[in-house]
Amino acid sequence: MRARWLAFAGLLALSGCESLSFYAQAVGGQLDLMRRAQPLAEWIADPATPPALRRRLEVAARIREFASRELALPDNGSYRSYAELERPYAVWNVVAAPEFSVEPAKSCFPVAGCVAYRGFFGRDDAERYAAGRRAEGLDVFEYGVPAYSTLGWFDDPLLSTFIRYPEFELARLVFHELAHQVVYVKGDTTFNESFAVTVEEEGVRRWLESEGRGAELGAFREAQARKSEFVALIDDARARLAQVYAEPLAPAAMRAAKRAEFARLGERYAALKARWGGYSGFDRLMAEPNNALLASISAYTRLVPAFRRELEAAGGNLGAFYERVKALARLPEAERDARLANVRSSPGPS
Repeated sequence: MRARWLAFAGLLALSGCESLSFYAQAVGGQLDLMRRAQPLAEWIADPATPPALRRRLEVAARIREFASRELALPDNGSYRSYAELERPYAVWNVVAAPEFSVEPAKSCFPVAGCVAYRGFFGRDDAERYAAGRRAEGLDVFEYGVPAYSTLGWFDDPLLSTFIRYPEFELARLVFHELAHQVVYVKGDTTFNESFAVTVEEEGVRRWLESEGRGAELGAFREAQARKSEFVALIDDARARLAQVYAEPLAPAAMRAAKRAEFARLGERYAALKARWGGYSGFDRLMAEPNNALLASISAYTRLVPAFRRELEAAGGNLGAFYERVKALARLPEAERDARLANVRSSPGPS
């Protein structure tokens, strides 16, 4: 562990692209999180652990074993400990995008490469950074994140920020974060997040089926259907705005066209909500939509259909699927994008 911290600190020291204060809060936040983590067995055995929390930790332990045994996800120390953080989120992310672009501004780091967001352990730090980006004229989207992955550098713990989620949401999150330890392409947020979303969705389906929980599986599928419709709405708005921003318009005309497209998005979202019977799960995201929000959602969803086809081509075998994705990850970015854009299903083993 000491060697990993020394290597990590060395990487940070070599980077001149970010401020020392940002790295100080990142290292301090990670150290605090690890200091709080204790093995699940200790929490479960401790008489002082509240019964409701003990039951959740026991469920989480089953989910963790399922992840490695049935989903071929890494069998290591991650999510075999638990930490109370005494705050609502593990970190707060800030996404920024230019006024007339649906592509996010990138932040570059020694370990993760260039990503479409910047994360802070303190909400005040995140808000100060977001205010600075807004002052520069960028669209900004801030959001709390219940968990994150250190990509195998450290044993990531279960956290109080998500342990009380509904069980399929708890499973989804654990599977997603472990997937980042299987494949991670430095500097390609969309590839990484879309892959992890594909793994989480397939994993939750298999978990609920293995537990014989048909009602929850039905609820999960209903939630996924709503999510798919919402993402399609966002993708369409993003594509329409990209066309607007490509036009040779004066700034005032461009802003008017931008307002019109976001107004159209709001109207279409209202119609979608009405069809869902008033379901309001996406209202927070749609309170003040902007370029940064569209870019953030796209990063997590754009390549999911392509990865689903890759899973089908692997005959549903997750180990074979991971090998296919690793092969894609080794390609130059342009070739990788082209392959994913044109991937087709092939018959699985009979």
